[in-house]
Amino acid sequence: MTRPGPRERLLAATTTLSYTRGVGVGLDAILKEADVARRSVYQHFGGKDNLIAEAIAGASTVDLDAIEARMEQAGADPRGRLLAIFGFYVDRSSHKHFKGCRFVAADLGLPDPEHPVHAKTRAHFERLHHMLVTELTALAHPDVAGAADRLMLVIDGLLAQNGTHPSPGTVPAARAMFTHVLDQA
Repeated sequence: MTRPGPRERLLAATTTLSYTRGVGVGLDAILKEADVARRSVYQHFGGKDNLIAEAIAGASTVDLDAIEARMEQAGADPRGRLLAIFGFYVDRSSHKHFKGCRFVAADLGLPDPEHPVHAKTRAHFERLHHMLVTELTALAHPDVAGAADRLMLVIDGLLAQNGTHPSPGTVPAARAMFTHVLDQA
């Protein structure tokens, strides 16, 4: 079995460390974890900022593709597909190593509004919002845009609470709010 190349090792190390230690993780830690030379970062990404942005984009693709797969498994019913999205986040936030939403943490951890990570997190949230809008439209919800925004808030709240101070009532409360929004159709 061949070892992944430096680019892949850098992305894997950055994806892991930027989540477990935050986006402010030092380049030396990433280089050590990836077992690559410093020049590899500049050769493949042009610098640490772009490396972190690409790792965030990769994590977004993995998550959103997994959500789409769950939606497909749920079938054609838009309500079931929306509940599949919620189920993904329940499962994700219930994991014992869950530390909160990596995309929100990245935005909060990088105050420079021009940092390339922000474009990647914005694209992530826009794609998720679009998924919600598509299913709410198919559900014939009377307030598609407002409902999508409310569902995003429920998801964000679930992730924040389970990432900072989880309790047994978090998931049932979030589920009740999520289904309440759906039932307004």
